[in-house]
Amino acid sequence: MGVNLNKIVLAIDIGGTFTKLGLVDPKGQIIASRIFKTGANEPFEIFKELFHTEIFRLISNINSENIVSAIGIGAPNANYKTGTMENPPNFNWGQTIPLKKVVQEMLNYPVYMTNDANAAALGALRFGVGKGMQNIVVLTLGTGLGSGIINEGKLIYGQYGMAGELGHVNVFPEGRQCNCGLKGCLETYVSVTGMKRTVFELLSNSNSASILRSYSFKDLTGKDISEAAHQKDGIALEAFKRTAKILGGKMADTVAHLEPEAFILTGGLSQAGDLFLKPLKNYMESALFNAYKGKVKVLLSKSTRTEAVLGPAALAWENILTKDNP
Repeated sequence: MGVNLNKIVLAIDIGGTFTKLGLVDPKGQIIASRIFKTGANEPFEIFKELFHTEIFRLISNINSENIVSAIGIGAPNANYKTGTMENPPNFNWGQTIPLKKVVQEMLNYPVYMTNDANAAALGALRFGVGKGMQNIVVLTLGTGLGSGIINEGKLIYGQYGMAGELGHVNVFPEGRQCNCGLKGCLETYVSVTGMKRTVFELLSNSNSASILRSYSFKDLTGKDISEAAHQKDGIALEAFKRTAKILGGKMADTVAHLEPEAFILTGGLSQAGDLFLKPLKNYMESALFNAYKGKVKVLLSKSTRTEAVLGPAALAWENILTKDNP
């Protein structure tokens, strides 16, 4: 059964810094979009008011021939089964946020919600570099490390809706403190925040000159580290090397569990390109069981920040198509 091309979905991607909204058609075309600061450190009620305003500004762009069929939401620690954000790190919104219910009260459309990294995995599968694949792992390398796992064409949710949190597998027992409450989590080493911590550890243990010495921890960004590495800055290059080694080893472990066709990297850290990708592939290959060597791709997502809405859009379209073709 064909899809009505006049149908669109409202896609919502909530990040720790920005929230992105988009109206998306079945082909992944973004008809209209808006972006605003999330205010994760402010109370949820403040976000809720701004959210309401921005959503209604966006849907004012809908033409009479377009039909909104559903809403898709990607958010940190969002549970597909309960419709809540559960203990999201880096947010000051409380332990359980009924986000799906809030959106349903604003707009009378079916609402589908999942973890932001799960949504990114669906977006890569339907609209991105994972199109045509059946087994992929998407890693979102931003403020934290998120992951979404597609197995045999289906997203893995797990028994309680929170499967696939590779960012919280243990790297070093009693290692760096994580915002989740555990120590030694992968995301404390492999994320923009984790790399910043690595950079400052390297700076404190070395007297070598570095472009990065002029930055405070708060002001340093992943882009700054990437630009320094492109200028052959020794501290930046070593930070990328250490980060690639840790992630490559954990990717090899994941291959042993899942044997994906590809890992797809997205987010700030992935923007370093080959500076990160080449050592990452080498470290992963060196840690792989022989049966897997040379078989698993490591790809970079080509999505822009605005196109982050394609993940939750894919979630909405997947549910629409499942209902149309049970």
